Amino acid sequence: MLLQMGEHPKVISERLGHSRFGFTMDVYSHVMPDMQKDAADNFEKMMKQKRSK
Repeated sequence: MLLQMGEHPKVISERLGHSRFGFTMDVYSHVMPDMQKDAADNFEKMMKQKRSK
């Protein structure tokens, strides 16, 4: 849930007591597909704004 809310993976890893945030991402990567799409959409919006200036 924290990943979906935009919390930084390193912070989540530390809160869960994981020694590496890579482990956290491996365990909780099932939430990533929607996050990847959201990131791509946000990037596209930003690029359109830059071009319109």
